[in-house]
Amino acid sequence: MTENFWKDKYPAGISAEIDPDAYPNVLAVLKQSCQRFADKPAFTNMGKTLTYGEMYELSGAFAAYLQEHTDLQPGDRIAVQMPNVLQYPIVVFGAIRAGLVVVNTNPLYTVREMEHQFNDSGAKALVCLANMAHLAEDVVPKTGIKHVIVTEVGDMLPALKRLLVNSVVKYVKKMVPAYNLPQAVKLNDALAKGRGRPVREANPSGNDVAVLQYTGGTTGVAKGAMLTHRNLIANMQQSHALMASNLQDGLEVVICPLPLYHIYAFTFHCMAMMLSGNHNILITNPRDIPAFVKELSQHRFSVFVGLNTLFVALCGSEDFRKLNFSALKLTLSGGMALQLASAERWKEVTGCSICEGYGMTETSPVVSVNPYENIQIGTIGIPVPSTLCKVVDDEGKDLPMGSIGELCVKGPQVMKGYWQREEATAEILDAEGWLKTGDIAVIQEDGFIRIVDRKKDMILVSGFNVYPNELEDVLATLPGVQHCAAIGTPDEKSGEAIKVFVVTKSGESLTKEQVIAHMRANVTGYKVPKAVEFRDSLPMTNVGKILRRELRDEELKKLGKK
Repeated sequence: MTENFWKDKYPAGISAEIDPDAYPNVLAVLKQSCQRFADKPAFTNMGKTLTYGEMYELSGAFAAYLQEHTDLQPGDRIAVQMPNVLQYPIVVFGAIRAGLVVVNTNPLYTVREMEHQFNDSGAKALVCLANMAHLAEDVVPKTGIKHVIVTEVGDMLPALKRLLVNSVVKYVKKMVPAYNLPQAVKLNDALAKGRGRPVREANPSGNDVAVLQYTGGTTGVAKGAMLTHRNLIANMQQSHALMASNLQDGLEVVICPLPLYHIYAFTFHCMAMMLSGNHNILITNPRDIPAFVKELSQHRFSVFVGLNTLFVALCGSEDFRKLNFSALKLTLSGGMALQLASAERWKEVTGCSICEGYGMTETSPVVSVNPYENIQIGTIGIPVPSTLCKVVDDEGKDLPMGSIGELCVKGPQVMKGYWQREEATAEILDAEGWLKTGDIAVIQEDGFIRIVDRKKDMILVSGFNVYPNELEDVLATLPGVQHCAAIGTPDEKSGEAIKVFVVTKSGESLTKEQVIAHMRANVTGYKVPKAVEFRDSLPMTNVGKILRRELRDEELKKLGKK
């Protein structure tokens, strides 16, 4: 598709182009927004609100601490392992102001996953929640991490409430296992040491890496996508451009239930909403639907960012259905396919249509979205400004409009490459800047894109990528396993559920409970299989490669979906 083809597809008032070089780096956007919206609320969590001005002051204190009390240098990597709490934006923006590269880390990671990510990224510092500090105790000695900063859930709250919340979490709910990290510094102590101290503001170039965002890409080995300052600036502008006709800077109240360490929420809430000076309501535990709904009842929210699983869960809540949705004017969906029944039910309950979008970690992440003015359910919309899409055949040749092929993307939001993995980068990103997504799609005459299937074997569980290679590698370490395979099967709640097939060694026997216990000990919860099937053999090619597609097809036939 040519650039001229896409220029005609945008609704009136939306420019087909953005300027990714309008700001030298993310910090320039941060400074401008925190001055322009200094008295406006930026983030709210557990009843405590930080204004943009306060966030800038606190992030400055953290940056000053890093510069004066550690040996960290610009370009060093700092792992940030926290759920949605006020500490997250303070730490992330403070680290970037000190010139560090942020490595977003899932708080649910197991020791094995943390060790791989920290070593692969070469992280020298870690900021984590006390709830997972016992895991850090095991991992840190096996890595190059020199500095550990620990925070508790309620640390940003007023003194009395902080004591109460932290005590309940630790002693009543027993969510903070004992740990021993002698070198650890408390985040509040670090902020106190940096408060009021001058910051040597970093001045990275647009091509410098701002964030290492880990993903399996098209294989199961977790790789760090190098997202530059220019990538993030481009994507925040692209998102802002498509919403400008419907949203007002500094006036929107945005619900943030998706984890900020995930690229979808990170870019939208920490980047795009920062650019527009809007108010993000951080939901720490969206799985607790009653508490989530209670929080929603306290805000006249105008924007809701979610995914299919969450829409289903909320619409199933009687208390949610009773809320006042009169201010809601935009609902965004991403991270996993939006089901038609979910979209219709959400519209029925809230009166607001869902705009589905599409993206990848490697594209910072937004590639396309349904414009609010023209939503086509079942499609992923049109490419965001300054973005080109095309479909190619198995040989990489461009296909004509209406053909089914692999979706490829080109734009200023496409990553620099995979961290220290030139071969893997070359497999997905060509010399002209086209990124192969691994998704099979068709581009319609009107410019809207429809995803047909996934070329890769990736499983998508509630918006999280799960890679069969990783699961099979872990499962193969269980004594008694001869062959194994992992696939995704349709699931109403999570989009897909994981099923594993196991062939045991001769004379050996295993139970489903043993398999699941082994997986639970080695992978994050959402990667643990829901179903286990034991077989005498698995379908294979003549060179011994297990045919996952055949297993998937069998499952779909059983369900009457093929």
